[in-house]
Amino acid sequence: MLENKSVREVWQEIERVMKERPEPIQGMNTVYQYDITGDDAGTFQLLIVNGTARVVEGTESTPDCTLTLSDKNFKKMIMGKLNGTAAFMTGKLKIQGSMGLALKLEGILNEYNLSETA
Repeated sequence: MLENKSVREVWQEIERVMKERPEPIQGMNTVYQYDITGDDAGTFQLLIVNGTARVVEGTESTPDCTLTLSDKNFKKMIMGKLNGTAAFMTGKLKIQGSMGLALKLEGILNEYNLSETA
């Protein structure tokens, strides 16, 4: 279960599933940055370029959209247990940059159904 993995391991899983099935990200050229707070804090970027996803720790590129949330809420969102809009409205998620890109990312991550990955 993703709940028991570190934030770094969750990102490795996200990168793996996106590389295995790139169809949902075809044609995208976007840099998402996650500023994760809490016990397992860190900054990660999801770079999507022409249907290829790559995750880097730290800041490699200027982000189009930055999402800030706790490590626990990050895992809940990735597993589909926390709705991004609800998290934003209740202050659990902060977004800088394009709100549209943030909503698009939630839809893409839901297509990968990461709650079922081990």
